[in-house]
Amino acid sequence: MVEHFVRENSGTYKKKALWEALPRKMIYQTFCVIVDYLTYSGKIAIDKEEKIAWIYNPSLVKKYLAKNHLRA
Repeated sequence: MVEHFVRENSGTYKKKALWEALPRKMIYQTFCVIVDYLTYSGKIAIDKEEKIAWIYNPSLVKKYLAKNHLRA
């Protein structure tokens, strides 16, 4: 639910405002764990204004992984 909501409202909300705007309520600590996981996994980023934006693009990842000189 959080992932889908962030994807649709990318760059609109700060962390607490995003939590308050969710379609279903959840405990704030649980929400913080989800945000931390999405940040760690590279699906979201938080800008200097602390707004949360969706940055994950699987087709772009596949494109770059197909290039041998960019692999680690």
